[in-house]
Amino acid sequence: MRLKPTTLVVTLALVILTAPLAVETQPPTKVYRVGYVRPGSASVSASETEAFTQRLRELGYIEGQNLVIEARFADSQLERLSALVAELVRLPVDCLVVNGTGTIRAAKQATSTIPIVMINVSEDPVRLGLITSLARPGGNITGVIGIAEQLAGKRLELLKEAFPHLTRVGHLSVKNSPTSATDLQAVEAAARVLGVRIQPLHVQGMDDVEQALRAARAERADALIVAHYGFLGDHRARVVQLVDTIRLPVMYTQAEFVKTGGLMSYADAPLDRARRAATFVDKIFQGAKPADLPVEQPTKFELVINLKTAQALEITIPPHLLMLADEVIR
Repeated sequence: MRLKPTTLVVTLALVILTAPLAVETQPPTKVYRVGYVRPGSASVSASETEAFTQRLRELGYIEGQNLVIEARFADSQLERLSALVAELVRLPVDCLVVNGTGTIRAAKQATSTIPIVMINVSEDPVRLGLITSLARPGGNITGVIGIAEQLAGKRLELLKEAFPHLTRVGHLSVKNSPTSATDLQAVEAAARVLGVRIQPLHVQGMDDVEQALRAARAERADALIVAHYGFLGDHRARVVQLVDTIRLPVMYTQAEFVKTGGLMSYADAPLDRARRAATFVDKIFQGAKPADLPVEQPTKFELVINLKTAQALEITIPPHLLMLADEVIR
């Protein structure tokens, strides 16, 4: 079809007049800035950090395009947490994603307006005064929490199920760590029911670990629980190496220890927790208020057993427990 000259002129005029209007009505692309703070090191946190950013990519947030992640790691120097959080608040960021009780407390003290997403807190955030309730957090904090108290008891039950003869269990943890203290209290409560005695083994640095393990052996501990919090998590390969020297059944509180060569672990899935935290961030960027977003608890738990380590240590894992395991490393 051939347009008449007058029709062509009118058409071109309309295009010229309306084109700028079409550009002006397109909303500008917002670049979201996320502050991401963890008490440990970047290397130890790498898999969870990647799970978090991967989920954000799936939700449409691409670093370098519409997303900037300002990541800060305290390298187990917990006294740095307040300064790291304050630095991000000053930038400012659109949302803070924080891991660990100390980090969340620092974030709460630093801001009452920037949304805060918990990626993990092992203690009860209501009891700590961080939120009003799980269903209605109130304030500017929501996210995903752990359930250390329930898991601590279950770990001891699994140890007792695997090794019915045990009567004394050492509990290796970081001294003065609130999370480790909560874990120990829960283990001791479960121990009273199971007729097991717990031997606390507190350490302040890696130099203390060998001495603590010698104390466990001297007191005739039948097994060991290793809490991953603090610097123990940052040095898991060395911790596993030292723990294996006492040749006892060991339950870890994080699967990464087992994948590094530890015997067994029972824990929630940290990668799943990180992905769910990213979903909270998306909801907040879409306009939801943290006060109205119910806090979530883990729903997926994994029993991981390293059969290769068991054989090397000449420890027999009951067949029925191997059947229950979510992952067996051979």
